[in-house]
Amino acid sequence: MSTNNKGGHPPPPRPSFRGDNSGNKQIVYTLFASAAAGIATWYYSFIHTPTSFTVLPASYALCADAGKIYTADPSNPTVDCIIVDKQTILTTGTLPQVQTWWDDYQNDLVNKWYGGEPSAKKPLPVINVRPHSIVVPGLADAHAHILQYGFKMQLPLDKARSLSQLLDTLEDYVHRHPSGSNTWIEAMGWDHTRWSDTTGAFPTAADIASRPALATLPIVLHRVDGHAIWISPRALELTKAHLGASFPETVPGGEILRDSSGEPTGIFLDAAQSLVPVPKWSSHQMREYAELAIKDALAVGLTSVHDAMTSVAELELFNQLESENKLPIRVYAMADTDRLTSADVKELEIYDRGPTARVRMRSVKVFTDGALGSWGAALLSPYSDKPEARGIMRYSEEELSTIVRGWWEKGWGVSIHAIGDRANKAVLDTFESIGKGLRDAEEVANRRPRIEHAQIMRVEDLERAGTLGVITSVQPTHATSDMNYAETRLGPERIKGAYAYQTLLKSSRHGILPLGSDFPVESINPLYGFYAAVSRLDREGNSPHGKGGWYPAERLTRAQALKGMTLDAAYAAFAEDVLGSLSAGKRADYVILDRDIMDETQPVGEILKAQVKATIVDGKVVYGGV
Repeated sequence: MSTNNKGGHPPPPRPSFRGDNSGNKQIVYTLFASAAAGIATWYYSFIHTPTSFTVLPASYALCADAGKIYTADPSNPTVDCIIVDKQTILTTGTLPQVQTWWDDYQNDLVNKWYGGEPSAKKPLPVINVRPHSIVVPGLADAHAHILQYGFKMQLPLDKARSLSQLLDTLEDYVHRHPSGSNTWIEAMGWDHTRWSDTTGAFPTAADIASRPALATLPIVLHRVDGHAIWISPRALELTKAHLGASFPETVPGGEILRDSSGEPTGIFLDAAQSLVPVPKWSSHQMREYAELAIKDALAVGLTSVHDAMTSVAELELFNQLESENKLPIRVYAMADTDRLTSADVKELEIYDRGPTARVRMRSVKVFTDGALGSWGAALLSPYSDKPEARGIMRYSEEELSTIVRGWWEKGWGVSIHAIGDRANKAVLDTFESIGKGLRDAEEVANRRPRIEHAQIMRVEDLERAGTLGVITSVQPTHATSDMNYAETRLGPERIKGAYAYQTLLKSSRHGILPLGSDFPVESINPLYGFYAAVSRLDREGNSPHGKGGWYPAERLTRAQALKGMTLDAAYAAFAEDVLGSLSAGKRADYVILDRDIMDETQPVGEILKAQVKATIVDGKVVYGGV
């Protein structure tokens, strides 16, 4: 039977489930229909606070205002109600439709197992969300770094809008956490492109030493994109001793920046970062970082995270958390090839107990280049604002092809970091070469190969990615974070193939464009990415091209953006059959928002005001309350 609202007939009216004038109470109507016994109604009321109704019935119908459950299912994009049974969505439709469906379902069960006894039928509790709220599928971040987020939040540096302000933050931390000259201080988040009191050049070790309280301490500060570190004079001393009293002249896949006399300035790019002997995180620190990230993820509606740089130790931690019932989100892990030992490479096996499992690892992550903000993105021609630079390729094109083929032949999915147009071309060349050994491109597409970022591409490569079936996994907030300097760095022609999200989506072989944030590089809040995708504006409503957005032709619609952070993200993780949309047979992962971010008639700025009222995974409340 039909369970959607199609056919041109408006849904029948439903009771208005409103609270009293104070807004503190809400009536939840519990209704069930029975063809044999008639219709009965049970009323249940409770005080509605953000944590008031944290235990849901085993089976229930969840309803919103007419058409305000956004399913991300292209065949049935909006419904009034869904029925959840334990962890599964059974059906969707209007309230009368789902009640009739439930009655038929109960009749079938009773006839099969209880000899047709009417009293064996179970009632259907109907829970109505607050007026004006909406329900969307559980949100997924298709590219993020869970432990790195927890680490960054210990001492975040991204709020600093000047070098002076950043040094103030460090001094304050040191005063509150006194340590000796051999105790490393590590933090993340600086971005020299946003400082008002510098020329835009990289900072130096001498800048740190300009503050007496910092001068003698070993300090390592990770740039916001993770592709550069800035260290203090004391850290330089310890690094030099660790390396045997001298720094290498060159570093494959990285660079040590030097002054006019040839001495290191304190900036280490990409692969050169590994030269600095920063102590590894302890198991206690790792758990603390993970738990903080998971807590914050639930609060912003994330039910799935693709962890795009997972070490073996981190995978073991995720499994440990799951065994302790302390992992309420789903983690799709990509093995970090940079941190695999030679033994790991030989012994690592795909870890996948099915697409609904809380922990899975069936892809590897390979890095090809650096980041645009640190002039490390590998370009085919020089940077417009730094003609002596073309970025950093971590591997030659030949080496990259060998590495990818090695993992491909073992059966792994391959996700490749590529920012610059040279890096993206090299990745597509590699996948195209692999495809020539298969019957057709569809076989390549079925393995879900991914380019992570796909940030700056030749115009012809935007289409080629789709033709090859390569998934382009993008982060909309990168566009709005970079837009004030990206065109200066790339020039007016090269920018045409950069941050081209609508073009990538239209070119995609299967209409797939998974969206992420790259947190902690950007905010963990997925609604910020949703806003950036549909507006191409910063959070103040501005862009280099005005209020209409930066290159507005590349904006996504709200429906496309929602699908990108739900169903498309599930597809990229081989999970689209059971996750990513509010459809019959899929897991009951959903989020309740306090306002309608999908309403195209509302100003885009309203999106930034939206609050998560509840996050539900497998039919259970894991944050807030329904």
